[in-house]
Amino acid sequence: MEAPIELEYFLEDPESEKAISECNRVADLFCRMGALTLRDPRVTFEDNKVFLNMIENYFSQSDEIKLKDCRPQLNYQIGVTPEGTEFPRCARDPKCKEMIDSMPNENRPHYPTSVDVKWRYFHRIGESPKESEFPQLNAPNVFPEGFPQWEEKMDNWGKKLLDSGVTLAQMAAVGFKLPRDTFKNLLHQGPHLLAPTASDLTKYGSVDQILAGFHQDINFITLHGKARFPGLFIWLREGKKIPVAIPDGCLLAQAGMQFEYLTGGRVTPGFHEVVVTERTIEAMERARTENRPLWRISSTVFVHCASDHFLKPLLLTDQEEKFPPIKAGNQVQRELKAINLSQ
Repeated sequence: MEAPIELEYFLEDPESEKAISECNRVADLFCRMGALTLRDPRVTFEDNKVFLNMIENYFSQSDEIKLKDCRPQLNYQIGVTPEGTEFPRCARDPKCKEMIDSMPNENRPHYPTSVDVKWRYFHRIGESPKESEFPQLNAPNVFPEGFPQWEEKMDNWGKKLLDSGVTLAQMAAVGFKLPRDTFKNLLHQGPHLLAPTASDLTKYGSVDQILAGFHQDINFITLHGKARFPGLFIWLREGKKIPVAIPDGCLLAQAGMQFEYLTGGRVTPGFHEVVVTERTIEAMERARTENRPLWRISSTVFVHCASDHFLKPLLLTDQEEKFPPIKAGNQVQRELKAINLSQ
């Protein structure tokens, strides 16, 4: 991937020559690649370490304890989602299967055929709307027993990633020659989620095991910090598969379906998967020698458009008819049904 986007220039002076240059790069990279790396001086990676330690301890508990935090009646959009619940859309979508079949072997993902073996925890970040047509997507957080600093630690790391995502949205707007706060205003009071996924490598630690099947994200932008176990692969817009190696001090950002909607297809949501590789096995051996939990935890925030805002193309393209206006909440509910999280 190309050199990281430097948010510092924009934060210091959004109208400076360096800032405008980086804004143009943001729009270009999202259009060409669907993903980019970024460096944000506000992000302290000690917070990521604290976050990962706590989430490893949480998922090391018994299933019985964790399931107390499960809220299927809210479409699993808050609290814990058990393994074996979420169905990768490509496991059911004939068009996606055809796309996989058409790929050259070196770029082909592992073929998803069943539910994911990952667990997940959703924790709401940021301000929620006082009223919404979509209460299930804007429900209050669930707090596990036995973790008195849960809210503080989750909010501390999640807000840093969310702030990076909002700033990146402003930079993208400038790069697309839109008013600076165009995307930011749509994100205000969105159902943003700190969303660690957790895979038990003591059960699912063999090479080529799919932890999260080939898929795209349904939100606006996804931010990733470093995980302690390799295994994340992303696909560039050109179809090239690359293993993710986030540079030290950086984050990874991927475009989601809502970004595609708002740009009328100029930006496409990035495909990705998480699988066990030889490098994952090597990291597992190091974890064993250091007596660390064998849970692969992602460090992820989903940045969403507010549920009650309409999604519609804001850029002139030749694909606008593919994106009829739809409320973000309806778009999310449609996608949740497709992946088995909503009935």
